[in-house]
Amino acid sequence: MTTRTARVATALLGGAAALLTLAAPATAATATARPSITAQQLDLTPTDRGYVGTMTATVTNPGSTATSVDLVVTEPAGASFTTIEPGGPCFYERLVENRLVTSCYGGRIEAGASLTFQLGFQVWTTARDYPMVSRDGRIAVVPAGATDPSDTARFTTLFESTTGSVRSPRTYVQATETDLTIRGEAVVLTRQADGSLLGRMPVTVRYGNDAPSFHLNVNAALPAGVIVHHIEPQDMPSFPDSFVVPGGRFMPGEERTFDVYLSAPAGTPAGALGTGSYTLSPSYFYGSSMPGVDPADNTTSFPVTAVEAG
Repeated sequence: MTTRTARVATALLGGAAALLTLAAPATAATATARPSITAQQLDLTPTDRGYVGTMTATVTNPGSTATSVDLVVTEPAGASFTTIEPGGPCFYERLVENRLVTSCYGGRIEAGASLTFQLGFQVWTTARDYPMVSRDGRIAVVPAGATDPSDTARFTTLFESTTGSVRSPRTYVQATETDLTIRGEAVVLTRQADGSLLGRMPVTVRYGNDAPSFHLNVNAALPAGVIVHHIEPQDMPSFPDSFVVPGGRFMPGEERTFDVYLSAPAGTPAGALGTGSYTLSPSYFYGSSMPGVDPADNTTSFPVTAVEAG
């Protein structure tokens, strides 16, 4: 029965029945109303570490009972979503065109109320003297107990130029292949007072473009008995056959040199110990692999020699 038909039928039954019947659709609508979401444009400002900005999103609960919600954010550029306030914790769900989809707990929203969120973003790319735009951002609201969003909002991301212009923006295109380079050199291990061997090796790593990653891992293949002792500076744990490049994320074109210390146990004879190598790889979304512009640049080889203390 359509709403119009219902109204006509109840008019024949009398005023009291009409009031009850007319109230029914509104009550049903309130009971089944689901949270909605709106999102403002994300405006990014250039800095010496890429573009930074905050976006506002508002979730409204039109229902008759309070509900908890999750926010599912599809970032406009890979590895760019940084913070949400209020809200959290957040978990990476999957990749969409090399951009992360992240689910964040949004908290409880009372019946008939709205809650506004501030979402932070940082796009690690070189600031340009012309404005750019991306229209790939999305944010969805998922009510408690549901698996699908009740509403989704798309948002535009506008990159302000280094001169402050936002007129006639060009489309931002992020690199999808990493451009990594690692360079090492011959290392000499010197006999220590306890009979073991220890040597310092400078290593240089370069990040050539803005393909997304969070940090860079290095796997070491070393001669028998030789291990990674530690690195300097060290801000993440190192292991006998691997370490993380210190300093966190890279800007395009950024180069860092740090020291890797190799060791060998007491009893290792002096002389040539063999050839070692380091292989560099990006760390992004678990289980994903990103091709390199030139994979040969991701590995460096070097001779390892042991000498007695001078």
